[in-house]
Amino acid sequence: MDREQRNEDADEAEARRPTLKTLAFMTGLGVTTVSRALKDAPEIGAETRRRVQLVARQIGYRPNRAGVRLRTGKTNVISLVLDTEEQIGGFVSDLIYGISGALAQTPYHLIVTPYSRNNDPLEPVRYIVETGSADGIIISRTEPDDKRVRYMTERGFPFATHGRTDMGIEHPFHDFDNYAYAAEAVGKLAGLGRKRLALLGPPASLSYFHHMRNGFADAMSDLGLAEVSFPSVTVDHSIDEIRRRAAELLRRPGRPDGIVSGAGSATFALVAGAEDAGLVLGRDIDIVSKQASRLLHLLRPQLLVVNEDVRRAGSELVHAVMARIAGTAIPSLQSLAKPGPVEAYKPVE
Repeated sequence: MDREQRNEDADEAEARRPTLKTLAFMTGLGVTTVSRALKDAPEIGAETRRRVQLVARQIGYRPNRAGVRLRTGKTNVISLVLDTEEQIGGFVSDLIYGISGALAQTPYHLIVTPYSRNNDPLEPVRYIVETGSADGIIISRTEPDDKRVRYMTERGFPFATHGRTDMGIEHPFHDFDNYAYAAEAVGKLAGLGRKRLALLGPPASLSYFHHMRNGFADAMSDLGLAEVSFPSVTVDHSIDEIRRRAAELLRRPGRPDGIVSGAGSATFALVAGAEDAGLVLGRDIDIVSKQASRLLHLLRPQLLVVNEDVRRAGSELVHAVMARIAGTAIPSLQSLAKPGPVEAYKPVE
């Protein structure tokens, strides 16, 4: 098919797209009423709004983004700026699922803007802001002094962060309480009689490293336990590297008898390293791990896990961004998820 034919087909498809006039005809309402009902305008009755929105879904109505931008200056797009390097355990997919679910009944659409850890994470944010290609941005992997947060704040651009900062700037966020997680994990291991613990945490540049590290250190001090340092590796290292370093650590005299893991993906490697060192999970060593998806008990039932609801995080974040676009005050757009209890494996009866 040549370019001219493709263009003709695209024009024909565009001409067949349902429009506001289509909705007005099918509902017996005026175009203005239909438009306001789709936007949840308060002056339109609830029953009318539901009827218009139901018909719009049934016929596959989608607003023309170019037209919306010309009329309103808005794109109706939320951009998730995401490090998409491989992650076992579904973190990325669950975050996107949570965001998409929250957007389903709104005019907004999600686009994912990827970046690599090897590149400047400010670049994709700067591009979106400068080109006006989205109305709001969600970022993750926050740092205590995050230049992306400073940049968007200075330009008055709506955003929310998965994680907190420590830079004196109030901004919307949703975070998991990693301080409470680490403290609870240490307490669980202590209750099992473990006395020498190691922490496999995130890179020290990230905000949640400090939260997790402080929770771990405070609980260790309170319970009088001894820390065994994990040698020069973080949850961001490759599975092969974590496995090798874990095996080396666990073959040493004075090895840890308990480990707190900051990510489910890293725990896969920890288990392999422990078994490489000849240790039996649940007998010689215990591991407490966060997980975004319920996979770890499929790997080894002896693992102790705390579930992090990443889908909820996605929903909270996108609601915060949309509210910020609408002018909602920042303090009401900050949320912190408390960890649930450490769970042992429960076989299905």
